[in-house]
Amino acid sequence: MINQIQFEKEIKLIIANAIREDVGDGDHSSLACIPSTADGKAKLLVKDTGVIAGVDFALEVFKYVDENLSVDILIHDGQKVRKGDIVLYVTGSSLSILKAERLVLNAMQRMSAIATKTAHYVDLLKGTRAKVLDTRKTTPGIRAIEKWAVKIGGGENHRFALYDMIMLKDNHIDFAGGVAKAIQQTKKYLKEKDKDLKIIVEARDLKEVKEIIEFEGIHRVLIDNFNEEDTKEAVRLIGDKSQTESSGGINEESLRMYAECGVDYISSGALTHSIHNLDLSLKAVD
Repeated sequence: MINQIQFEKEIKLIIANAIREDVGDGDHSSLACIPSTADGKAKLLVKDTGVIAGVDFALEVFKYVDENLSVDILIHDGQKVRKGDIVLYVTGSSLSILKAERLVLNAMQRMSAIATKTAHYVDLLKGTRAKVLDTRKTTPGIRAIEKWAVKIGGGENHRFALYDMIMLKDNHIDFAGGVAKAIQQTKKYLKEKDKDLKIIVEARDLKEVKEIIEFEGIHRVLIDNFNEEDTKEAVRLIGDKSQTESSGGINEESLRMYAECGVDYISSGALTHSIHNLDLSLKAVD
């Protein structure tokens, strides 16, 4: 994953672009009927059951929109919530609260759904060595907050993007002319460019697993779309030569089975691409 400074830059970009997209030259619905001097208070209300995520993101949004808004947090990121819970109160300019409302809700509803699903997957893996990983199957433009939500839910982040890790998948291998050539060219490239990037290589069968482990310095072998028996054999072959990761259409029904094969990690795109938003609302209070 990217470092904290890069991550914070991504968050700022997401907020700035989302406000630009939503507000444009002004929130005319609010400007038309609410005095610029009016102050108000609103509560963020939970209307569902799950794990809350995005509270800290909401703080950044409120601060970006209006540094004078005051936020009182009652429930923090990672805590379980149920219908009727109040996550926070925000007080200050009514116009500023309304300007921030939609971005806060859109982000927190999606982040909370991701955190809830991740927490469920983590629970399913209890008692095994395997950890849950996210993927790059994220919503364009908001990857940082979706990966943030995975961490809040107890999962681990895979690479952030194409630039922070080498991952040689099936197409790379085929275009390069095979596993050995792909790895050889990659090692040469990293040396020439003086880059220190971890290398993950995907294996489509046990033959490719054996080819991969002939090389030193492979950070992780991606055991992709293997059945249970072949996954166990792949883990045995790899041993302590590199980390192991299962992937490929893994869901909550098959998650535990792959974990019990002995892999270190299980990656699942479903954490971010197959979720239903947690229902939240921002309501004015007296």
